[in-house]
Amino acid sequence: MTVEEKFDNAKDKIAGKAKEVEGKVTGDKSREAEGKAQNLFGKAKDKVVDATEVVKDKAEDAFEAVKDGVDKLKK
Repeated sequence: MTVEEKFDNAKDKIAGKAKEVEGKVTGDKSREAEGKAQNLFGKAKDKVVDATEVVKDKAEDAFEAVKDGVDKLKK
């Protein structure tokens, strides 16, 4: 995960939590829900980035395994 991605996701989570608290304090259910949604969006983006990194690592491992197999066949 890049620094920019971490910062962007953290920004969503913090802003969401702030809106949620603001909504609770003011009794604004809409603002509270908006904050919860934004917070969850930030967390979801973290999960997507993590999953993308796992898939990338597995694809690289598979590529190397195939490449090694081809190299052995050439010998």
